[in-house]
Amino acid sequence: MRWQLGRRSDNVEDRRGRGGAGPVVVSGGIGTIILAVIVTLLGGDPRMVFQEGAPSQNSAPSASRSPEEEKLADFVSVVLADTEDTWNGLFRQMGGNYQEPTLVLFSGSVDSACGYAQAAMGPFYCLADRKVYIDLSFYEDLQYRHGAPGDFAQAYVIAHEIGHHVQNLMGISDKVHQMQRQVSKTDANQLSVMLELQADCFAGIWAHHAERQRQILEPGDVEEALNAASSIGDDRLQRQAQGYVVPDSFTHGSSQQRVRWFAKGLETGQIDQCNTFGAKSL
Repeated sequence: MRWQLGRRSDNVEDRRGRGGAGPVVVSGGIGTIILAVIVTLLGGDPRMVFQEGAPSQNSAPSASRSPEEEKLADFVSVVLADTEDTWNGLFRQMGGNYQEPTLVLFSGSVDSACGYAQAAMGPFYCLADRKVYIDLSFYEDLQYRHGAPGDFAQAYVIAHEIGHHVQNLMGISDKVHQMQRQVSKTDANQLSVMLELQADCFAGIWAHHAERQRQILEPGDVEEALNAASSIGDDRLQRQAQGYVVPDSFTHGSSQQRVRWFAKGLETGQIDQCNTFGAKSL
């Protein structure tokens, strides 16, 4: 991915080394913990799974950061700036005004308006404060645990979370959460899947316009993103975690679905092509 010459965003809040909240308390045993990880990994609303936790004492300042970590933080800032350029342009075309989100870098744990979270919960977008939260160590998990290496795979993660911000600005998130409170758990999960797949499609839209306007893609980049989308499908994560798959409990979509909707956004670049809620099939 050609990113080094890109501009850096002014909307990065660096909380690394500050310490954070105590452990997230999740009731229900290991099954619920697994579900919580799946729900929040690469999106979703942490308020749906977080239990209120009490903040612990701040940890000691972290050791000096490695050049690799600083390069990754720089990369994240460039990707965020690129999503800003894309969505500012698209919102202007729609006659609207894009409100840029803040991306928070943290280490270990963090206190957000959606509750206390640990790095193990994965990156997430918080509706309440309109911020994206990410511990850069997640990228090691993406590469080694999920088998999805590459800088464009890392960019996809950020673009997906920004997709949730776009949904928030468009009023989609609130409508979905209102509907979820009125339906069964199974139907609420299906609505969550539609929300997540749309965020994947929005991530593809960013990639489409970033390549068209700024030529960021290198050979193999698209394959990296598609591999990342496949690696974090609910079916694959559940099979890895518990040895079997429960489709009714999906909250993000299967590997095949995630690949399909990211690819659709990438190919078309059109917001109206990302209407997962009106699709005949996901």
